[in-house]
Amino acid sequence: MNTVVTLKTRARPASAGLTGMYLVRATDALAGATAAYAIPLLVLITTGSTALTGVAFVLEWTPRLSAFAFAGALVDRFSAGRVFRVANLVRAATVAFTSAVLLVLPPTGTAVTGVVLAFGAASGLLAEVSYVAVETLGAEAGRRALQPHRVQAAQTGIDQGAALVGPLLGGLLLLVGSRVLMAVVAVLALAAAVCAPGGGSTERGGTSAGLRSGWRTVRRSPALAWLVAGFAVSNLATGVLQAAAPITVIRRFRCSTASVGAVWSTAAVASLLAVWVTRRAIDRWQVWPVGAVAAAVATGACTATALAPGFAFYTAAVALVMASEGAMTVVLRTLRAHLIPRDGFGSTLAVTIIVMLVPLPTAGALVAVVPATGLPHLLLACAVLQGLMLTASFAGLRRHRPVGDPPPAAPAPTTADQRTLQPTSRA
Repeated sequence: MNTVVTLKTRARPASAGLTGMYLVRATDALAGATAAYAIPLLVLITTGSTALTGVAFVLEWTPRLSAFAFAGALVDRFSAGRVFRVANLVRAATVAFTSAVLLVLPPTGTAVTGVVLAFGAASGLLAEVSYVAVETLGAEAGRRALQPHRVQAAQTGIDQGAALVGPLLGGLLLLVGSRVLMAVVAVLALAAAVCAPGGGSTERGGTSAGLRSGWRTVRRSPALAWLVAGFAVSNLATGVLQAAAPITVIRRFRCSTASVGAVWSTAAVASLLAVWVTRRAIDRWQVWPVGAVAAAVATGACTATALAPGFAFYTAAVALVMASEGAMTVVLRTLRAHLIPRDGFGSTLAVTIIVMLVPLPTAGALVAVVPATGLPHLLLACAVLQGLMLTASFAGLRRHRPVGDPPPAAPAPTTADQRTLQPTSRA
């Protein structure tokens, strides 16, 4: 049976808990982004070793990837709200315990290095468990909302805002002291746990066979399979662009390391603006056309980065790539939340995340083996592959939806409507 891609708006209860859910997501995302940026810097400060700083990065991200093997099953079995609360409570407790241990240890040495590395690994694992849980809560809120793409756009903006603010906050806190940094991360995690939504269908867990169950769900849904495959290949192109950016800016354009930061700061602002524009574009033209346009822009912009004649052109092209990626992320989350069934949502979500993350280390490996002079050709090849796969993906999505576009999204309910459509549970 083919899965039909349609986002027709039904009369759903208004969600009274969206603001609370956004607050929960913001505190959780900011805690994760701050810790992810600051832990390698903390290792560098305590050890002075660049090699151990790299080890800290690996030890932080390896558990993050492995967490998806069981996080979805936990969410399906024990409920998203419960898993989210426990993950953040454990994260707050881990931060507090690490701070106490660092307080009694000498400022440098093998012991303090081991403690910081272990904290980085635990922090990374707990961050991804809470991410799967909060993404499930967001999908549930989107199903109940009158305009689900607006919920997904808001969540995308929150994540990207946290990714932009987190490194700045982490750097500033480290200037004050590592204990202050740890205290702020603990407070953010505790606030996320305390404010986590309760009640509703997300609080009634079921059983799950884990990743195998999620993989079967993806295989049974042609639309979901096309969606995941297209975005996985797109992530390969974006990953190559990100991994090659320092080499391109410094070696090819003869610019400073500060210029690399300027490129990504510009791209982050463009991405946030694109999320805002995408939300309004979907209001008018629906999800599929907006996604198709964003995919075409992403392919063209990625091609432009490979052919850029100078630094200014390259910076503009990268900003356009990340803006289109921001738009496609809204499309991805909106369609994914619609296509994955509620039963076993966490396991299926974990599978889709794994499939879309695998191309990122692959991109790093490609950049590592290709000489600097060959990177423009690698980028060009990835852009061509991205264009072909995204074309096939959106064509597949169009085949598995009814003839004609979904109707326009319903306007926000009036005060009288809100009195009639009382919410049945928190988002």
